[in-house]
Amino acid sequence: MQHKSPLKKVAPWLIPAAIGVVALAYAFWPRRIPVDIATVTQGPMRVTIDEDGKTRVKERYMVSAPLSGRLRRIEHDPGDAVEANQTVLAVIDPPPANMLDARALAEATSRVSAAEAARSQAASQCDAAQESHALSIHNLERSKALFGRGTVTREEFDTVEHRERILASELRSAEFAERVAEHELNLARAMLARFDNGSSTVSDQWELRSPVSGKVLRVLQESATLVEAGDALLEVGDAADLEVEVDLLSSDAVQVRPGARVSLEAWGGDRPLVGSVRYVEPAAYLKISALGIEEQRVNVIVDLLEPLETRLRLGDAYRVEAKITVWESPNVLQVPVGALFRQGDAWATYAIEAGRTRLRTVKVGRSNGVMSAIESGLSAGEQVVLHPSDKVADCTRVAER
Repeated sequence: MQHKSPLKKVAPWLIPAAIGVVALAYAFWPRRIPVDIATVTQGPMRVTIDEDGKTRVKERYMVSAPLSGRLRRIEHDPGDAVEANQTVLAVIDPPPANMLDARALAEATSRVSAAEAARSQAASQCDAAQESHALSIHNLERSKALFGRGTVTREEFDTVEHRERILASELRSAEFAERVAEHELNLARAMLARFDNGSSTVSDQWELRSPVSGKVLRVLQESATLVEAGDALLEVGDAADLEVEVDLLSSDAVQVRPGARVSLEAWGGDRPLVGSVRYVEPAAYLKISALGIEEQRVNVIVDLLEPLETRLRLGDAYRVEAKITVWESPNVLQVPVGALFRQGDAWATYAIEAGRTRLRTVKVGRSNGVMSAIESGLSAGEQVVLHPSDKVADCTRVAER
């Protein structure tokens, strides 16, 4: 009788046993953790301070009553166009003569003297502004030529260009102030001339004309009423000559420099407007936030660099969203902020090498809330884990989700 060898007896069981061992090994083998992956990139990066702002007319003039009397109903509405020294804004009927008219005559004489001094001062300031602007134009033309030859840097050229824009704005303000001073002088002289040969009576009605060309911004007193000298009646100005007022936290305002580029968004147009910081106000003010927190705020004034035809429907006190550039670089190593976390006193990230995570300590630079600049610890093209969970540690096998 032929006997089977022991190997032949167990052979039918070897294959199922091997399959079982493989299945158990597979079941208990550490699986790859699915993660989101980002790539370290090199390119331009910009850091901005984002805050709401509002437009405002650069030069506005408050038209007030030059004398006491009865104001006739003002027929102008906000938005109506006015011409300097042509458009009659309001008509005032003077009151009957009384015992105080002699004093009013003396006041009118003093007002003329004060207006003449103010006109002389405004004229001097306008001449100085013209000289400064002419010099800035000369410097700008010279810087353009030097920049074209590579003699001056882009930063130096931008500084000269920004200086020219500031002085141009100061010149417009000085010219506006001179026109207003001239109007005030004419007003004071006309008031003095209304006294008939030194008598104590003032002659017929007084027509109050617009001191500047532009539009009516606000009507403060529309109905007919009795007014006192100095009562505000209307506000006029050039509604096309706008600037933007942005109030920032004082801790943010210290990072803003004159000439910084500004992107103005959510103003109603199909694309952002380009602006430039003209100046940062030197004094802060207290403001209570919506949560009842006391904040020190600082106004930052931004010039609009866009031509008028691109923003015709933008008016006074309109809301905008301002993004003020405080730092930018054309070529910087960067990574999403979601890939970074604190490791003790340092920043760290999980880099991916051959399918496994490697804990890396990195040195982080500027951040704009979306991307962070990396000064050391990573290289362009490497992959890192985004928002690592508590399942991810050093040397963990991972796969892209």
